[in-house]
Amino acid sequence: METPFNDRGVSVTRNALSSAGQVFPLRDIVGVQVVTVPKNKVLPLTISLVGVASAVVGAILRSPVGMVCGTMLAVVGWLTWATQDVTHRLMVQTATGEREALMSVDREFVERVGAAVDEAKASAAAPKG
Repeated sequence: METPFNDRGVSVTRNALSSAGQVFPLRDIVGVQVVTVPKNKVLPLTISLVGVASAVVGAILRSPVGMVCGTMLAVVGWLTWATQDVTHRLMVQTATGEREALMSVDREFVERVGAAVDEAKASAAAPKG
């Protein structure tokens, strides 16, 4: 049996998509879709605003502890934002619903897996002669 795609622990064969310990038989796959998940804005913004407010209140009350803790929270909020990655997910539609088959920060890789699944489905559906 030939493996049309095998990279980074993901393989697509004539019969199935295998990723992260999950196996999706090609006959059950109705379609695939690449979904981009952007950075979370709410959590880092909330942490930073609480930190800035705490630092301001600490300065008004002349509390070094309040200023230091507030500053630290503001920095943690910024670091939370800076270290987040935009992720891309390969969603597999089956008759029973939609499931996530793969998640990566590399959109090109996820798109290649999706294309390999589409190609494998097309070759499986082609009449054999």
